[in-house]
Amino acid sequence: MSTNTTTTNATPELAKESVFFQSNHEDLKNRPKVRGYDFNEGVDFSKLFETYKTIGYQASAVGEAIDEINRMISWRLVDEPLKEGEDDDEERKVTRCKIFLGYTSNLVSSGVREIIRYLVQHSMVDVIVSTAGGVEEDFIKCLAPTYMGEFHLEGEKLRRKGLNRIGNLLVPNDNYCKFEDWIMPILDQMVEEQKTKGTVWTPSRVINRLGKEINHEDSIYYWAWKNDIPVYSPALTDGSIGDMMYFHSYNTPGLVLDIISDIRAINNHAVYSKKSGMIILGGGVIKHHICNANLFRNGADYSVFVNTGNEFDGSDSGARPDEAVSWGKIKLDAKPVKVYSEASIVFPILVAETFAKTFKKKSPEELKLNKRSIFD
Repeated sequence: MSTNTTTTNATPELAKESVFFQSNHEDLKNRPKVRGYDFNEGVDFSKLFETYKTIGYQASAVGEAIDEINRMISWRLVDEPLKEGEDDDEERKVTRCKIFLGYTSNLVSSGVREIIRYLVQHSMVDVIVSTAGGVEEDFIKCLAPTYMGEFHLEGEKLRRKGLNRIGNLLVPNDNYCKFEDWIMPILDQMVEEQKTKGTVWTPSRVINRLGKEINHEDSIYYWAWKNDIPVYSPALTDGSIGDMMYFHSYNTPGLVLDIISDIRAINNHAVYSKKSGMIILGGGVIKHHICNANLFRNGADYSVFVNTGNEFDGSDSGARPDEAVSWGKIKLDAKPVKVYSEASIVFPILVAETFAKTFKKKSPEELKLNKRSIFD
């Protein structure tokens, strides 16, 4: 048997050239070196999270998201050059970036609710978008608790016990019965005010009213009502609130919701903002609703997305920020960040290293300026 293989003691040149291919370092000159946190220096969480940017993978995305949120928090109009015809007045000193916060219902079902409530309580965000579940779960938690469970609990057994599972959380079905008892008289009042006062109910106005009626300091929407922060939910009927409205329509028919006024209001929040920032936890309607509003100002200046979606299926939920740039929903020169992670892991870290760290109570002038009535 013959072969063409030559036996030699010399290393083949092709092998050497392939394995020891020379690098061009020109593209690496301005790039940081990979390095993680050294716990020999003790436990310092601020320094730990600062090193996230050079750890790599999604840790780096978290570090970049922290920087992006801090940029939107720190921006002030007074730091920008005066444009022709502008006055260097008090309004410039208190004009900040308008921050849009969006989140899906599962986050309100979870303990992330308390973190969102903190932001709203202290007027750290200016506009909120959530799903129906993200609204009703907040009110329901004021009436009865949600419990920890496990992901693997069998649906059939839970159904027979009247326990609803949200991931590894459990919500007794009785909670929704209590919600019905609470909300039905309020819906009655809304119908009455619609008939006698000509009140035009929009989803945001309904949420505002419910926030007032719950009168509970644990509630996100109590603080949204108290601080005049608009909450938009274009799919408000897609949840237990919709279930209640369905039943209510048989007992006291006539309630009408105007969604056109809300789309005008949220779009104008973007149009009239000097700078806008988006923090979007999850995907679906909340993500698109905020991004689309910012299209009307040719894109948001700052953006952070946190979700587990991927773009290969063409979904809006999984789309990277660069796709939003192509639609004009994020500015061409922006530095948006997407963190591929489940938000309950990441969002507490983001808030700890941004809003909570830099918290300073806004002046009455700042609050007044950033408020635009949701009913305009």
